[in-house]
Amino acid sequence: MAKAKARHILVDSEEKCEQLKVEIIEGADFAAVAAEHSSCPSGKQGGDLGEFGQGQMVREFDEVIFTEELNTVHGPVKTQFGYHLIEITERSE
Repeated sequence: MAKAKARHILVDSEEKCEQLKVEIIEGADFAAVAAEHSSCPSGKQGGDLGEFGQGQMVREFDEVIFTEELNTVHGPVKTQFGYHLIEITERSE
């Protein structure tokens, strides 16, 4: 089964998500931004979600994690929880 490691930032608006993505692309540290802005408890760990298998996350999240490029900030990704920025750090098939 495919597995991945990722980190994310969860916020309540697409605009906020876009703003944070620009900050990260311009050099802000992903983990620091997650700690300051993410509404997910994982924000305290820099947004780190640890390792998980395909199908363990909501569909919209899974589609990004298991298809998109590693070590790139993806998003905004809308789920029932809000808007995410996602960085895939590892993936194995």
